[in-house]
Amino acid sequence: MTDHDAPVLLRTDGRAAYLTLNRPRAINALNHPMVNRIAGALAAWERDPAVATVVITGAGERGLCAGGDIRSIYEDARSGGTASAAFWRDEYRLNAHIARFPKPYVAVMDGIVMGGGVGVSAHGSVRVVTERSRVAMPETGIGFVPDVGGTWLLSRAPGELGTHLALTGAAVGAADALLCGLADHFVPADRLPALLADLATDEAREVLGWYARQAPEGELDAHRSWIDHCYAARTVEEIVDRLFDCGEPAAKDTAETILAKSPLALKITLTAMRAAAELGTLAEVLEQEYRVSCAALSSPDLVEGIRAQVIDKDRAPRWSPATLAQVTADDVARFFGPSI
Repeated sequence: MTDHDAPVLLRTDGRAAYLTLNRPRAINALNHPMVNRIAGALAAWERDPAVATVVITGAGERGLCAGGDIRSIYEDARSGGTASAAFWRDEYRLNAHIARFPKPYVAVMDGIVMGGGVGVSAHGSVRVVTERSRVAMPETGIGFVPDVGGTWLLSRAPGELGTHLALTGAAVGAADALLCGLADHFVPADRLPALLADLATDEAREVLGWYARQAPEGELDAHRSWIDHCYAARTVEEIVDRLFDCGEPAAKDTAETILAKSPLALKITLTAMRAAAELGTLAEVLEQEYRVSCAALSSPDLVEGIRAQVIDKDRAPRWSPATLAQVTADDVARFFGPSI
């Protein structure tokens, strides 16, 4: 494998060091070797006085990163293995490192940025979105729960916007990513090459001042009243009831979206979100997410969700339990026990 073929490309130019996720056919989905390569590069660049700024981008035209390599997670979960637990341990440590990185960490969140892609970008100190950005934590649709610090980020969004995004898995554009605290700056996509070049010679704050613009209007702000009311309910069932009853067509559609997700994952996600809001540090939230993720490896919904969405693509998962009413408090509590 040549350097050009490496799954993460590394280079320095002037004052900046550049990370490029390089699996464009998989929308740069993360695997364990990629996480380790990024972690090693950040450790070296943190100590290098010649590096003033770190920049992360994705190869290809489709996005920064579509998330973790869920096909590998599917095979591991089916076989009862522990490779995924080891991957998540190192991935979450990387997320924490990015959050505390002492130099500007510029994440170019162009195109699709989902799951693990949020983890390597939205914890950075300088987060750039474009008109092509689609940012999401879509885990409930595969019987999983927002991780990579996603519950930390979403639980700190204004009002109940984060709860809405966590349960529905909805993707948001630039303005809504800014509103929810998942990004800092909007830059038109056609200006990215110039921005990336200028980061090699000038300070990140100054460069962003040259290129940042007002984002096109988003969607979530207009729905804040019913989102904040409905998602403030105590349980997922009550949230769904409020969505159906509030009289807004968009809220009814949202309720139907939620009911298509894994009932177990929905209840675990709401519990995790409420707990994350009370925890004081990202590290504590990542520890909680690690326990939940490891427990999910033995949950039939994770395998079934990936099968339905990615392997067979029939989009007809058979969840177990099949309904919200069948998910017990003990079912949820099991996910918050000690990790493996």
